[in-house]
Amino acid sequence: MSDGRESATTRRRQRVIGAINAAISHGEEVTVSAIARTARVDRSFLYRHRDLLERVHSVAVAPSASDGFAAVTRASLQADLANALERNARLALQVRRLEKRLSEILGNQIWHESGLGSPIDVDQLQRQIVTLEQQVVDQTSQLDERAEELQAARAANRELTRALNHGPR
Repeated sequence: MSDGRESATTRRRQRVIGAINAAISHGEEVTVSAIARTARVDRSFLYRHRDLLERVHSVAVAPSASDGFAAVTRASLQADLANALERNARLALQVRRLEKRLSEILGNQIWHESGLGSPIDVDQLQRQIVTLEQQVVDQTSQLDERAEELQAARAANRELTRALNHGPR
C-alpha cells in the first residue's frame, strides 16, 4: 500500500516539475495555483513538498529570458532574505521546543533511575487522593445546602401548620 502511495507521489512530483518547465519555456506566469492546475494536483500537495514550492517561488520571482533581464532584482533578493529569516526563526523556535522537551524527558528519566523519585504507582495514588478529597469537599458542600433547604422547608411547614390550627374559624 505504501509503495502505491510513493509511486503516486512520484508521478505527481514529475507532473509538477513538468508543469514548471513548461511554464518557463512558454514564458507563462508561474504561480502555485497555475502550476497545481496544470499538473492536476491540489495546491496542498505543493505546500507539503517544500522543495517543489520553493522551486515554484524561485521561478516566479526570477526574471524570464524574454524580459531581457539576466540580473536578479533587488525586490526578489529582499523577498528571499525575508523568507529565509522567517524560516530561520521558525526553525529556531522548533529547536528550542525540542530541546526543552528532551530536557524534561531526560530529567524525569534520571530522576526515576536515581531512586530519588517516588514510584509511578505512588504518584498515581497521590493524585487519586487529591481527587477524592476534592469530591468529599464538594459532597459536604452539597449536603450543607440540602440541610439548609430542609430546615427552611420544615420552618415553612411549621408556620403553615400553626396558621391552619390558629386560623379563622
